[in-house]
Amino acid sequence: MNKIVAIVTKIERIESLHIVSFQFNNYKLEMMSLELGEDVKVGQKVVLGVKPTHISFAKNLDGKISISNQIRAKIKGINKGKLLSSAIFETNYTLIESVFTTTSLKEMNLQLHDEFTILIKASDLSILEVKND
Repeated sequence: MNKIVAIVTKIERIESLHIVSFQFNNYKLEMMSLELGEDVKVGQKVVLGVKPTHISFAKNLDGKISISNQIRAKIKGINKGKLLSSAIFETNYTLIESVFTTTSLKEMNLQLHDEFTILIKASDLSILEVKND
């Protein structure tokens, strides 16, 4: 599980649906949730989680897309497997792992230190921990 430390900046609610905005370094992240703990408040530090299989990435991304969570990062490591591969991305001293097909690894010609845009759907983020420090 990838862990991202962020600050809650906004909470919107309609019935049981919540859209929560976060500040992660210089990036705005958003999460959608049907359940939100009472201890999650604006200004609160939290640890966000996202599965490596839910991390997508794009090279030379241009134009508008529906995925609101976009983070610029560089590849720090590549693990090539027969069917699945993974890459470790670094952004502002935070490591984020993505798992994808080895076919994608070959087609994108992934190389160490290449820059990419990490893409995370709002429905794929979750709050793992509320920090009280």
